[in-house]
Amino acid sequence: MTATATRNDLLNGINVPVIGKLLEDVKADPACGSTRWGVTTRWAGGAVTETEVKGYEIGWRRVNRSFKFRTDEPLEIGGTNTFANPQEYLMGALNACMVVGYVALSSLYGITLESVEIETEGEIDLRGFFELDPNVKAGYDQLHYTVRIKGDGTEAQFREIHDRVIRTSPNYFNISHPVQLISELVVE
Repeated sequence: MTATATRNDLLNGINVPVIGKLLEDVKADPACGSTRWGVTTRWAGGAVTETEVKGYEIGWRRVNRSFKFRTDEPLEIGGTNTFANPQEYLMGALNACMVVGYVALSSLYGITLESVEIETEGEIDLRGFFELDPNVKAGYDQLHYTVRIKGDGTEAQFREIHDRVIRTSPNYFNISHPVQLISELVVE
C-alpha cells in the first residue's frame, strides 16, 4: 500500500484510496487491522516529562517513526508551566482521535469540510490526587465536549458521521470504557 497521493485522491487532506484499500484489506483479512502502539516517557526534572515515540505495528509489519513531546504542570501545581500538562494531552488526544474520525468519514462520504473543532473540558478535585478524601476520585467524573463541524454535507450525514465517530474512535472508547491496566514495577 502506498501513501503517495495525487491531487484527485485527496479529500480534506485524506488519501481516500489508501483508506478505502485499508478498509478492504481489513475486511478480507482481519489480521491486517491489528495495530500495536507504544511510547516511553522519562522524567526530565521537576514536573517535566519527555515522551518518545519510536514506531508502531500494523498488520505484520513494523513502521518506524520518531517523535518526542514534553509535558509539564502549571506553576500552581508545582511545575514550570513550560508545556501542556498530562490532562491537557489526554483531552487533546481524545479530540484529535475524534477529529481524524470526522475528517476520514466525511472524506469517505464525499463531503468537503470547511472546519472541524472539538472543545473538551472536565473537572478534577485535587483532594483525590492528594488522597485527602477517600470518597473523592483522582480523576474525572465526566468530560464534556462540543463538536463544531462545517462542510457541504447535510445535517443527517453529519449526525450519522457523529454517531459513527462515537462508536469507532479508539480514544473515545478508551476514555469511556474501563481499560485494564497491567502494572509492572522494576526498581533499579
